[in-house]
Amino acid sequence: MNVLALVKGEEKYIFLFNDENRKTTLRQLGRYASNPDLSFTWYDAAVMSQKVRKLTRIEKAMQSRYRAVSSND
Repeated sequence: MNVLALVKGEEKYIFLFNDENRKTTLRQLGRYASNPDLSFTWYDAAVMSQKVRKLTRIEKAMQSRYRAVSSND
């Protein structure tokens, strides 16, 4: 499970995601950015989506590494 958070003034945006719901999280970033009632901007969405992708890559690398170590036991 990955956690990503953004605090903008009084607003707090917290996203919990894994590989199964990563695409849904990315779509939600766009929905928030297009909502004029929120302070969440398209810039925020772009930065957060990069972080989602980076965390996903890190998680996959760690899983591969864990599998490699486990198979050597």
